[in-house]
Amino acid sequence: MWPYYPDLLATPVPRYTSFPTAAEFDGAVGPPHMAQALASVSADEAISLYLHIPYCSEICWYCGCNTGAANRTQRVQAYLLRLIEEIERVGKALGRRGRVRRIAWGGGSPNALDPDDFDTLMGRLGAAFRVDDPVLSVEIDPRGFDWRWAAALGRHGVTRVSLGVQTFDADIQAAIGRVQPVEMIACAVGQLRAAGVTSINVDLMYGLPLQTSAKLAATIDTALELGPDRLAVFGYAHVPHLIARQRRIDDSALPDPLARFGQAEFAHQRLTRAGYRPVGFDHFSLSGDALAIAAEEGRVRRNFQGFTEDPADILIGLGASAISRFPGWLLQNEKNAGRYHLRIANGQFATERGWVRSPNDQVIGNAIERLLCQGSATLTGVPDLPAIERRVAPYIAAGLAEWHDRRLVIPPRGLPYARTIAAALDPYRHRSAARFSSAI
Repeated sequence: MWPYYPDLLATPVPRYTSFPTAAEFDGAVGPPHMAQALASVSADEAISLYLHIPYCSEICWYCGCNTGAANRTQRVQAYLLRLIEEIERVGKALGRRGRVRRIAWGGGSPNALDPDDFDTLMGRLGAAFRVDDPVLSVEIDPRGFDWRWAAALGRHGVTRVSLGVQTFDADIQAAIGRVQPVEMIACAVGQLRAAGVTSINVDLMYGLPLQTSAKLAATIDTALELGPDRLAVFGYAHVPHLIARQRRIDDSALPDPLARFGQAEFAHQRLTRAGYRPVGFDHFSLSGDALAIAAEEGRVRRNFQGFTEDPADILIGLGASAISRFPGWLLQNEKNAGRYHLRIANGQFATERGWVRSPNDQVIGNAIERLLCQGSATLTGVPDLPAIERRVAPYIAAGLAEWHDRRLVIPPRGLPYARTIAAALDPYRHRSAARFSSAI
């Protein structure tokens, strides 16, 4: 189904969860910019919140998230106190402007916390912000999930949960430092359903050490038996030069580029045959799920959580390393937990770097988002179109993209090249030394 052109996938590219990407963020952007961004929010504007919990009960070797071991209660509690201070500071700056329609919890693993801490933080959010019957989603590590946590999710009306699974293969689990029996994950799914969670996502990966298409097939079949409403199948990003814990993974056991490409294609075929609608290049959703409905109606967006039906233009990130998105700003909090503490303790916003988005940035970003989410984008008004046409030309010649006047279209056979085609619109990629993961 998918033609393989290794030369067109050779250059690593971003995942484009924002534009410009975090690789361009500048340390000249800081707390004053966050103050300006918050002041720009109008009275009834839709707002989404993201809370980052940078702790896990166990650290997986493949993981690129900003997280550490939750093995010191005092350290975790100190972080939560600062997080509450940040919640109150941001809420005060908004002054009840904006309506919070979505709240997402990620990490790390939010369930590395005690459920009582989740209760406390939810209460603080309700007090600090104008919360308007929000959709609540939480990322969960099946290891350490129990009935107490399920009850906490039920108390607060959490309807969406994403489970980190990656693989069910025992040998691969050992190779990536994430051992979790099938029975443990099935138990977590049962607890979530009993708690009223109506949309369960399962995260899987291809391109893992020791992985073959046969092993991936077995993992997908096991996942389907759990009846998830959504699945995300990500390519493992092996960047040990950036993430020290990945050095524990045996490079020689990783699939080669052709095998990796084949695994991505197999996952797409297997899940579409099973009745899941492809959303973007790595999400899949059952027809009745909100994400599939949004895809059918052309409403899918792209943000730091991936492909989403969240329509909000404003996403406020809370916690260490969390990124906020406003039409005119991208603002990232301090990554280091100690320095995050200091910024909050000194009465500042935690913003450590970011980007002031020019009108051109916004035009290009909107075009990249449409290209990745809807498979086409009209490039009228995008700056330097002749340069983009030159960069896209190899994909046009290979039949992986098409021009319809000034509308750039990615046909189904070009789907695995979506990120590299999108990169042709990105002027920063062509003068940046930043290193990224494999294009597929």
